[in-house]
Amino acid sequence: MSLTFTTARRGLLAALIASATLAGSVAAQADATLDKIEQRQRLSVGVVLSGGPFGAIDPATREPIGFSVDLARDLARQLNVKLELVAVQPANRVQFLQQGKVDLLIANMEWTPERDKLLGHVPTPFYRVGGSAALAKDSPVHTWAELKGQPVCTSQGSSYTQALIGLGAELKAFKTSAESLLALRGNNCVAAVHDATLINPLLAKGGEWSGYRALSPELNPAPSVIWTRLGEGDIQARLDPFVKQWHRSGWLIEREQANHITPASPALVELRQKLQGDGA
Repeated sequence: MSLTFTTARRGLLAALIASATLAGSVAAQADATLDKIEQRQRLSVGVVLSGGPFGAIDPATREPIGFSVDLARDLARQLNVKLELVAVQPANRVQFLQQGKVDLLIANMEWTPERDKLLGHVPTPFYRVGGSAALAKDSPVHTWAELKGQPVCTSQGSSYTQALIGLGAELKAFKTSAESLLALRGNNCVAAVHDATLINPLLAKGGEWSGYRALSPELNPAPSVIWTRLGEGDIQARLDPFVKQWHRSGWLIEREQANHITPASPALVELRQKLQGDGA
């Protein structure tokens, strides 16, 4: 029994050493992302291109357009490398980054404590956004609390999942926001909840959405950040001055206006004033 116990302990110790070595290797590999970008002269960024001002496909040129695309392009420009845009969905974007299929995520994914345990991020946020609900104009729902017990459509991996669960809504999660909005129009839910920057411009266009309205105020507003893998301090430190300069110069406000994002985010004005004032 003593020999078996000793052998077991040795086996456990070996397993722990191997695990620690593997963890260290993964961390070292993750932190080498900046070196890899420079060596291959290419930056790979995951973006959501399902429609709206943050990311879409131009019907005329078939090229990616939108606020997130603008940010990715400028990062590549400042790093002096080529840009590879990779279309991701809310349901798979975290896995794409963790598995190394992309170097960064600029993918409609706001900061939450839960996500902060899974991924790293560039310290300075580039935006702030909350959720809005599209619902029929004649809907009896006029407050978020009134969604309790009601079927609500959203995307898998949505930033608003926990908030909606907390409200007692019955969630119907779809792979994309387009599918969620289609389900709303098919009367499969009383509301579709997504970023206000998607819902508000959509409803403002009228047309097929003229019979719908938005629910306000914004649900669970949170900062938008550039996501990295855990432990990637080098690339975070390299990119943070870029984001700060975007704010100081007013470039982000210009990009917001150019992409017709409404309503304008007060966070951009606040961050610009703060960074201009402290010189950080």
